[in-house]
Amino acid sequence: MRHTDFVEALSTDDLGAIRAAPKTDVHCHAFLSTRRENVERWLGHTLSEPPPKMEGVEGMMEYADAVLAPHIKHCEGFEFVGMSAVNDALHDGVVLLEMSFDIRIAEFYPDGLEGLCTYIKTLVKRYRAQVDLRPELGFSRGCADDPKLMKLAHEAIELGVFQSIDLYSRQEVCPPEVMKPLFIKARAAGMKLKAHVGEFGGAAEVRRTVEILDLDEVQHGIAAAESVEVMRWLSENQIQLNVCPTSNVMLDAVPNIASHPIRILFDNGVPVTINTDDLIIFGQSVSEEYRNLYQAGVFSAQELDDIRHATLTDTV
Repeated sequence: MRHTDFVEALSTDDLGAIRAAPKTDVHCHAFLSTRRENVERWLGHTLSEPPPKMEGVEGMMEYADAVLAPHIKHCEGFEFVGMSAVNDALHDGVVLLEMSFDIRIAEFYPDGLEGLCTYIKTLVKRYRAQVDLRPELGFSRGCADDPKLMKLAHEAIELGVFQSIDLYSRQEVCPPEVMKPLFIKARAAGMKLKAHVGEFGGAAEVRRTVEILDLDEVQHGIAAAESVEVMRWLSENQIQLNVCPTSNVMLDAVPNIASHPIRILFDNGVPVTINTDDLIIFGQSVSEEYRNLYQAGVFSAQELDDIRHATLTDTV
């Protein structure tokens, strides 16, 4: 697809052509990474839809624990979701997929971390010719006081399977200083460093977390739009924010797509990418997120193509 075709596809609302354009998804959680409809077909019955608005991460997890976890919180369910997610990404034109595998998923396997890594390596090998799948080690702030899981995360870094690390859950749960030893080890192993911060508020905390953990990228980070000074600092240091617009709307971090602060971030020179987060809950592929931003008047078609092209240039 030529560079200009993506602009035309957005302008004419040709979703098939939008999907055909190469793109990236660098904010994707493996456990919830496929469409709900795929899980329903696998199960042979429907699942309750998530509410259009949930009260933050806690509201999302209430839905996930009640509706989704009973069916996929085990090895067979997780492996189905993982493979289905890669197929979803391929259908959507994703050529680079940074998929986060929570360290707790190792508990699904009789041989623990070894079993999880074997599955990940099998997934990477199976789709190598079609997509650059880069496994990411996921760690929840809520697990920071669990010595067993922390030790397992250190062991995971040593295996060389994971190319990046992501820290998530609400920033208030655990100060970044607690996670610094793990991130220092990840840096020494050559991994890209990411963390969720600034999803619901606190521009100063975005900068503080980046500085303490030496982050390369921030997952969400949209609260940075509250501070011109923080945005300038992010821009000067080329700290990329991996934004998930529909997730931000459904978790009530922003009222709607039209008012999403990604526009402010972009105008202030902050590098941004557009991603899915948890497709099984938010139901929007990367292509659909581009389309939503265009139709809501947040960006022009050319601006969105510039974002897409910059992401491909910087990460592939």
